[in-house]
Amino acid sequence: MHNLILSNFSMHITLNPHEQRQALALLQQKSVNKRTFLLQPGEVNRQIYFVTKGCLRMFYTDQAGQQHNICFYPENWWACDIVSFFKEKPAINAIQALEDTEVSYFTLSRLEELFANVPKFERFFRILTQNGFELYQRRITANLSKNAEERYRQFRKQYPGLEQRIAQKQIAAYLGITPTFLSLLRKDFVA
Repeated sequence: MHNLILSNFSMHITLNPHEQRQALALLQQKSVNKRTFLLQPGEVNRQIYFVTKGCLRMFYTDQAGQQHNICFYPENWWACDIVSFFKEKPAINAIQALEDTEVSYFTLSRLEELFANVPKFERFFRILTQNGFELYQRRITANLSKNAEERYRQFRKQYPGLEQRIAQKQIAAYLGITPTFLSLLRKDFVA
């Protein structure tokens, strides 16, 4: 578990052994069962999660009760409602486990402590935020300009192998199509 997160850190910053120990000492872990909510709309997101096993999803439920998946977080991804977490505001989105999932996480106070003790983590989380913002921009642009087949191809590229792990209705809710239409797309894609 620690090797995965240390490897994730090393994607953007170089830590000496003392800095690694400091970061790991501030991390907490928990296991969550499939369908468990880590965040509900109206709650403040109190943790930023690193998925060590399993998969989370962030989604928004509209006034008609329709769920719209915003993002999936499989292993080696960070998850949080960033506005709720850093601004300590009530979330409009929910985060839920799609599989039995294990996460490591920082609370905001522990993350601030880490920033003070190991300033290079500010760089790490800035890069993470920039990359996340880029993903959201690409997703919005794709939803506005690409057809369903192109969005499906992009999903498969961004989340390789995930479609074998999660329910088809979750992928359809991400792509903005019906599960039936997704089934037709998948048949055409394999053929």
